Amino acid sequence: MGSVRWAFRCGSWTPTRSDWLFAARCIQREEKDRIGQFVFAKDAKSAMAGRLLLRKCACERMGIPWSEIRLERSPRGKPYLAAPLKVSPDSGPEPPAWSFNVSHQGDYAVLAAEQGVQVGVDIMKTTMPGTSSVPEFFRIMTRQFTAYEWSAIQSGGLEHQQLAAFYRHWALKESFIKAIGTGLGFNLQRVEFHLSSEPLTHKHALRQTKMHLDEEEEDDWVFDESLLDTDHHVAVALGPADKAASAGLRPSLPPPTSFTLLSFRDLIASASPLTEEDPACWDSFKMKAEAPQRQRETYASK
Repeated sequence: MGSVRWAFRCGSWTPTRSDWLFAARCIQREEKDRIGQFVFAKDAKSAMAGRLLLRKCACERMGIPWSEIRLERSPRGKPYLAAPLKVSPDSGPEPPAWSFNVSHQGDYAVLAAEQGVQVGVDIMKTTMPGTSSVPEFFRIMTRQFTAYEWSAIQSGGLEHQQLAAFYRHWALKESFIKAIGTGLGFNLQRVEFHLSSEPLTHKHALRQTKMHLDEEEEDDWVFDESLLDTDHHVAVALGPADKAASAGLRPSLPPPTSFTLLSFRDLIASASPLTEEDPACWDSFKMKAEAPQRQRETYASK
């Protein structure tokens, strides 16, 4: 079955006028308008990269012509293909449906896609809390994790190690929530993650973390974890598309794979314009500040 793991580094992307205008022409008009409403360039770039990643996947891996791709959002914001793949009666059994998900946070936008299973992906950057100490930040977030998880998070010696463990757990929870399509109403203490003692590295993805749902170990779900760099942790949740598929999920999955880092040229390699060029789109973008003041100060200090 098909499997895709792509990443694009938005943080270091400084689009030219022609690049930004071309990218804006290659996404749906309503998405272009939505991206134009972001206050900061950082958020606009992340959202643009996310839409291009989705369309690239639909075009290159699912075989849908770029101009025929129609992406819509579920009531909870999860993107989906509005028109399913058309299968010829003479082409044999219908192939397993694709599931895909995007996430952007920190310096990257990422996409994970898989055939025959449900997919959720989340990326988190390890950063110091903005307005509080680490202990105070943890106190505020107490209800998001179980006592077992807090014990694992706070077992690290240095504050940065504890924060890295915190964001690793957070990405795991978010990946599961995004895979099942549930929003803010889900009680995060219902899911508890038991991490492997094997450390994460940049070289390969790890599939050893176990999830407990309502205090019972959940065998139907697997979680691939990887590092894009020292500060960015990615979690991919993979679960059964339906009850019938749950028993055979693990044997049918390909081995965990690391994310492939794409350039902007990679991102638009199969793209074709959907709308006319809109110079005002660039005029609006170039007037935006890159990020809120505190984030700009953080980047400048590195």
